[in-house]
Amino acid sequence: MIKKIIYVLIASFLMISCGSSKNISKYHKASKSIHRSVRLVKSTKKYPKKTPKKAPKKVVVKSTKTASLADKIIWTAVSYKGAPYKYGGTTKRGMDCSGLIYTSFKHRKVQIPRSSGQMYAKGYQVSLKKVKRGDLLFFKTARRSGRVNHVGLVTSVKNRNIRFIHASTSSGVMISSLQDNYWRKTFVKAKRVL
Repeated sequence: MIKKIIYVLIASFLMISCGSSKNISKYHKASKSIHRSVRLVKSTKKYPKKTPKKAPKKVVVKSTKTASLADKIIWTAVSYKGAPYKYGGTTKRGMDCSGLIYTSFKHRKVQIPRSSGQMYAKGYQVSLKKVKRGDLLFFKTARRSGRVNHVGLVTSVKNRNIRFIHASTSSGVMISSLQDNYWRKTFVKAKRVL
């Protein structure tokens, strides 16, 4: 009894699948004949002449020749946005905060130390009121450590909102605001190295 049911199911399945392929081939043949008849028919309908489109308004973009070195370094850093966090990493497959800064500066032929602690020893301090694009922001994020262990690169300053790119352990390379409570509490100093 079970064997008969299995044979019936298999036979039904084969008949259904074959039936659908026959319909496809019929449709294919019909479409070929339609295409042939369409090719033979000549259209007598007249179409209006196309009017020329107006040229789009020009968009002014800073070229890399006139962009500042800070802009170029920021563009390089932003190209890594979304890369995962990897301690000691310096590639799109993974990087840490100082690796992001080091790689972005190195790509633009600017030498800077590799670790955030060593970077902190370079440049000169800048008040938050005078921070500009390309400056570095330093943080103490480890509760027990009394030393700087995180760095970010300022990407924009609008009013009092300072935004910076960095590599966070939780989200990888991302842009954050110094107005965020966490970053405001852990902020140490801003420094200019360019």
